[in-house]
Amino acid sequence: MSSHFDDREVRAPEARERDTFESLRAMLERSLKRLPALGAWLGHPDPASLTDRTALATLPVLRKPQLMDMQEATPPFGGLADPDALRGNRVFLSPGPVWEPQGLGADPWSAARALFAAGFRAGDIVHNSLAYHMTPGGFILDEGARALGCLVFPAGAGNTEAQVDAGARLKPSGYTGTPDYLKIILEKADELGRDLTSIRRALVSGGALFPSLRQYYADRGVSVLQCYATADLGVIAYESADADGAPNPGMIVNEDMIVEIVRPGTGDPVPDGEVGELVVTTLNPAYPLVRFGTGDLSAILAGTSPCGRTGLRIQGWMGRADQRTKVKGMFVDPKQVAEVLKAHPGIARARLVVARSGDADVMTLRIEPTPGTAPDRGAVEATLAAISKLRGTVEIVATGSLPNDGKVIADERDYSA
Repeated sequence: MSSHFDDREVRAPEARERDTFESLRAMLERSLKRLPALGAWLGHPDPASLTDRTALATLPVLRKPQLMDMQEATPPFGGLADPDALRGNRVFLSPGPVWEPQGLGADPWSAARALFAAGFRAGDIVHNSLAYHMTPGGFILDEGARALGCLVFPAGAGNTEAQVDAGARLKPSGYTGTPDYLKIILEKADELGRDLTSIRRALVSGGALFPSLRQYYADRGVSVLQCYATADLGVIAYESADADGAPNPGMIVNEDMIVEIVRPGTGDPVPDGEVGELVVTTLNPAYPLVRFGTGDLSAILAGTSPCGRTGLRIQGWMGRADQRTKVKGMFVDPKQVAEVLKAHPGIARARLVVARSGDADVMTLRIEPTPGTAPDRGAVEATLAAISKLRGTVEIVATGSLPNDGKVIADERDYSA
């Protein structure tokens, strides 16, 4: 049995990068002609110029608030969905509200790779407990499993006793759904005296798979891996396992995805290993999102996976990047902190700490100097005040002392006192 979904997963990283950017240029050659809104947002770039990540990083990042504004002005998709994807297809509505079209063809959210890495194979019966209602969650893994050759029971969310009864009768070998709901199903089966030991593997998404929960499943003989997916983009990254079924470090970025990690509130890529906002460009001609800001924090993990897949790895979900904070009745945004850094090249990293002094809000900008430089504290304070319209102090700290957690603004006010 092959340990990889296809040969694309084991390409040399340089070949993957070359192929991916060739595909991006080809997609944009077509999409920019068909979708004027996409060209207007991106600033009418020449697709031929997008040869590498440095060139890609010159394009703007599209975040949810801007996408919602575009959809409000030009419903339902803001002019970003290819007309060919809207015939005989599905449309979904996610919280926001944000509309998403289903992609084209089999496995339109690219879930089959993640299922294969989790041990699913053609002929498996899959109990899918992700919701099919309004949002695409259930369909994402449903379509991927069927493309892989699995038989899918679309259980959806809720009605646990009925799900237990169905599972005991159908005897699925695999489960897909949220990390915690499988535990609820298994415990309900124990309570009712029903046998669900047929479930030996699971691919979960839509929530945190805590180590203790993964161990609970392992103790019951269920191997559980997770994938990171969004309604807009599909499966972005997924886990693989070693020969004993234990997860390998990190998550492997899906094929036909370009992942960048940028400083929150900006479009500026950060060095590998530094935590920042995960930005994705997808080679999906039905819905060609370029530099889409997920609002989630992650980091690039060095090296390749022990499983042999050579794709870029990320740490997985590490929190939310939206750190906009109200100070003295005014909002301070991470991009304002980024503007301070750009004004003072001698600053390597910075973190704006918001605290309380008595009943007043106070701001302290902690900065790490670039090696060999000595930033002028007074000048940085003046820039901070000019950009944020709020007074704050600057504290110079040792290189490497700021936490690598993606936080540009840390709200340390104690609201209980």
